[in-house]
Amino acid sequence: MAYESLGKGSLDYSPCRYKTSKLLFRGPKRDLNTPYVAVLGGTETYGRFTEHPYPDLLEASLGRVVVNFGCPNAGLDVFLNDPALMKLCNGASDVVIQLPGAQNLSNRFYAVHPRRNDRFLRASSMLRYLYPELDFTDYHFTRHLLSALQSTCAQRFAVVRKELQQAWVGRMKGLLSRLDKRATLVWMSDHPIGHQSDDALGSDPLFVDRVMIENVRPFVRDLVHVVLTPDEIESGQKGLVHSDMDAAAAHMMLGTLAHERAARKLLKSFSAHKV
Repeated sequence: MAYESLGKGSLDYSPCRYKTSKLLFRGPKRDLNTPYVAVLGGTETYGRFTEHPYPDLLEASLGRVVVNFGCPNAGLDVFLNDPALMKLCNGASDVVIQLPGAQNLSNRFYAVHPRRNDRFLRASSMLRYLYPELDFTDYHFTRHLLSALQSTCAQRFAVVRKELQQAWVGRMKGLLSRLDKRATLVWMSDHPIGHQSDDALGSDPLFVDRVMIENVRPFVRDLVHVVLTPDEIESGQKGLVHSDMDAAAAHMMLGTLAHERAARKLLKSFSAHKV
């Protein structure tokens, strides 16, 4: 994993494993013999370029162990494909899930890597039939693939997007059903639910709309919104730690203000629900 390597200006993520899970998580490793909160999520939860990601900040203010189970570029599949991780979540006193986008999961049109969900593995016969003019060996990442599909034909791309949205709802319900307790969901983005950014494809959580959220809302305890303006993102990015080589990648992150706000809102949610 690229985030494990260190260079000038890089953070030490102290990667570690828990129990028999095959996934590497951000450390330092937490003690699971005391009551703990489990936090699932993607790159923001992992805290790429962030010295103190929101699970750490929540731990400091909550006074309980908070375990960061964030995985860079994770979709729902990475969690569902790891029974050991599900067992760890069910051993927690509470579970928090940063909402992922819909692009990084296997569906009827394409398959993704079971652990590195942003990696495109292969197109199905359905996708080859829908886009006969494309050579799918040219694509290795889901966003690259989806950008090509969209630019080739917006009408056909709408069919793919709908499939991803339906798969996301089904997979999210599947994840929530495996948990012994109701989770708290976190929406972290540069846009509110129901609105998309001005990007050609969109920003994370990609393709997730209000209808999808309402579909899973009855199965969760709370939904925490963390939405930042462009100025807030720019300000927060100044607090990120990265090398010159990683400057472009750091520019894609929401920044330190997002983590501070997420921790505050989660603490407020926990207090309101007396957990």
